[in-house]
Amino acid sequence: MDDTLMLLLERLKGLAFRLYCTDHWGVYQRLLPSDRHLISKRYTQSIEREKLTLRTRLKRLARRTLCFSKSVELHDKVIGTFINRYYFQI
Repeated sequence: MDDTLMLLLERLKGLAFRLYCTDHWGVYQRLLPSDRHLISKRYTQSIEREKLTLRTRLKRLARRTLCFSKSVELHDKVIGTFINRYYFQI
């Protein structure tokens, strides 16, 4: 799993992160700079909550059900419409 995190960090290298918020998983402590690493669920819980809300409200993302579309284009349109309405009230 260290390789996966290393690859992710390499891809994010061009972005300027002020803080990395993670859980207590050891690989984060080994690979992230300690001066910008916060081990806490204080900020990660809200992100996880948003992802759960998205999956709950868009059943087509949860599992293959009657709501599931085979078209990637339709997924993009439905997800985009949801994000516009949920986050921007458009």
